Amino acid sequence: MAENDPNPEDFMEFLRRMLGDSAEDFDPRSLQGMQGLNLDPAMMQQMMQQMQHAMSSDPWETTLRQALHIANREGLGIDSGARSSIADAFALADLWVGEATTISELGSAPRALTRGEWVEQTLPVWKEVAAPVSTSIADALMSALEGQTPEEMQGMVQGAGRLMRGIGSSVFAMQFGHVLGNLSLEVVSGGDVGIPVLPAGTAAVIPQNLAAFGEGLEIPEDQIALYLAAREIAYARLYRHARWLHLHVMSQITEFAKGVTVDVEKLEDVAGRLDPSNPEELREAIEGGALLPELSEVQREALERLENLIATIDGWVDVVTTQATSRLPDSLRIAEAARRRRAAGGPAEDALGALVGLKIRPRRLREAAAMWRAVTDAVGVEARDALWDYPDLMPDASDIDDPAALVARLQARARGEQPAPDEMDEALERLLSGEDFGPAATDDGTGSGETPDDEGSGDAHGEDRDGPGGTGDGPGGTGDRSGGTGDRSGGTGDRSGGTGDGPGGTGDGSGEKPV
Repeated sequence: MAENDPNPEDFMEFLRRMLGDSAEDFDPRSLQGMQGLNLDPAMMQQMMQQMQHAMSSDPWETTLRQALHIANREGLGIDSGARSSIADAFALADLWVGEATTISELGSAPRALTRGEWVEQTLPVWKEVAAPVSTSIADALMSALEGQTPEEMQGMVQGAGRLMRGIGSSVFAMQFGHVLGNLSLEVVSGGDVGIPVLPAGTAAVIPQNLAAFGEGLEIPEDQIALYLAAREIAYARLYRHARWLHLHVMSQITEFAKGVTVDVEKLEDVAGRLDPSNPEELREAIEGGALLPELSEVQREALERLENLIATIDGWVDVVTTQATSRLPDSLRIAEAARRRRAAGGPAEDALGALVGLKIRPRRLREAAAMWRAVTDAVGVEARDALWDYPDLMPDASDIDDPAALVARLQARARGEQPAPDEMDEALERLLSGEDFGPAATDDGTGSGETPDDEGSGDAHGEDRDGPGGTGDGPGGTGDRSGGTGDRSGGTGDRSGGTGDGPGGTGDGSGEKPV
């Protein structure tokens, strides 16, 4: 054994002490005598405390604490003057949006949020997005531990499974909180990240970040506030009106997230090179997405569907906001800055995408906006907004590709013309007309599908059986309960007529049930 190779017996004793019942009495100074474990006892004591904390607390509480620490570290609040300005901007923007869409106004007043409040109110949605990745990292840590542990120690590893999963979840939660906290320094409104992170019908702006949004534009901040307020109200109105839309978007995200896994080989490679005195490498690997494999074909398809859906939503919001803010002198410049910002994303948004493997970029935003403008010009605002009434009316990717076809359908509908039936319509018509129902089958494979009168001889032959009817022991002849021949469906071998089972006559059609 080389001088620096770990001693398996020492390592086993280390695990036993750390994971066993005597962990509380473990003295970190005992590590100094172990071969191959060049660890500082004070650092090891801190690591053990973190492990114990990971086992006893909810990882998402760690995420919240870390995110709030970053969001609130500058100590910036919202003074009364800023709140009053935002309230005025929302009031005017709401009137403008009301002129640009027929979708009804919000049920609750829009509001200004601090960065910390944005973190607290959006965390439930972020949990839905990130939970599959957190689980994958915890599973991968367990797999890596099993792969690196000698066979004679596998039993001990199985006992450490809960601890390792707790550590994996805790590490991910800490990094996710770090990214979420930084994201709170960039976002300017509830709809700024492309997915519905606030409750449906909630409109909010983060005044602390407005200055950074307008940096370099040389546009008065009150114009920027009015534009962002109008965009946020349009976004919130849409989600409040189409109550199914939130679930539709989140189900698309969930479909993508189901396929997110962690590359165990990459994790083992990072763990093999990890310097315990410098845990930054593991943090950077998790935050940078180094542990996530390339997207599978199924994930790429799911991501494409999600991007088209987000582009359809953002395109409608863009068109409504542009019309609503047409009175602003610099509305077009602000709109272009907002589009570029959404397309490029910021550092924190990039980190979030790397962390959970989901980078939402509305690549087709301009095309989707062009589609909505064409629809508005062709059929008007009311018919355009009616497309959000039901999920099956909402435009899809093919409509973004060919807005003219969508416009033609809507114009035909406005003229009262029925659209050409498709395969589903034809199948439904056959079903309702009964064409898909063949003749009723009998015991011998024949049948007319018609229900005969009470009288009939029937074709099926009843079999001897115990009980009433047939040639058995019970009362009655060889007929059915209604004098039929066996089965309930009529025709040959039915309840009416014949020599089937059960009490009754002998095909005389009496249908009388013997006493």
